[in-house]
Amino acid sequence: MNGKKVYEMGIKIDPQNDRVVIDGKPLRKKFEHLYIMFHKPRGVLTTLHDPLERPTIKHFIEHLPARVFPIGRLDWDSEGLLLLTNDGEYANQVMHPKEEVTKTYLVKVDKQPRPEQLQKLLHGVPIVGGRVKANHIETVPRGRGEHPWLKIIISEGKNRQIRQMFLKIGMDVIKLQRVAIGRLRLGALKRGELVFLNDVAAQRVFMADEPENVKFKKSYKNAKTKSTKQAPRNAKKHL
Repeated sequence: MNGKKVYEMGIKIDPQNDRVVIDGKPLRKKFEHLYIMFHKPRGVLTTLHDPLERPTIKHFIEHLPARVFPIGRLDWDSEGLLLLTNDGEYANQVMHPKEEVTKTYLVKVDKQPRPEQLQKLLHGVPIVGGRVKANHIETVPRGRGEHPWLKIIISEGKNRQIRQMFLKIGMDVIKLQRVAIGRLRLGALKRGELVFLNDVAAQRVFMADEPENVKFKKSYKNAKTKSTKQAPRNAKKHL
């Protein structure tokens, strides 16, 4: 234990701090941290209880092998990547402003933006809670409807920030989907599904999503900123 051989029976250990090795293999702690990527559907609250009995994320996670909580939130009318964990230290690190964790969104707006409008978002606009800006923004070809789609990357996390930002330049958000936190991407994960992350994947949130080679012609960019138990039916395997 902790680098020393132990011969006595019944020795006490601290499972959180002591390292126990048997035949060269570390004894697995009973308590394990879970890191989960969840595709929150639109019309679901990022909470475990609602007094008005509206749909919450609890329905999707109640069969997990341990109790987890969301890191941050997504609005009722937004969808996309939501992180869940039972690791408080990790959650605090992801949410701490000094980490400048980037969040990437696809946004469907009510009309075609002008270049000067998008430049305003890059330079910064005042919203409730302070002045915010986009790290990167570009138009993306998605769908065949009349309403354009944009990809926007931010590193703040204020309440309804994206919607407020577009409102400041005279545009309404029709649909909002978070597709990445850092370089952890939603990918093909379907609405309502979740996937367990290994430690390497969980650390990808701290790698800034800063596309260097934009594939689309209209782009606007600032300078760079810096379990052992059975999984539930709607869970996928570890990344």
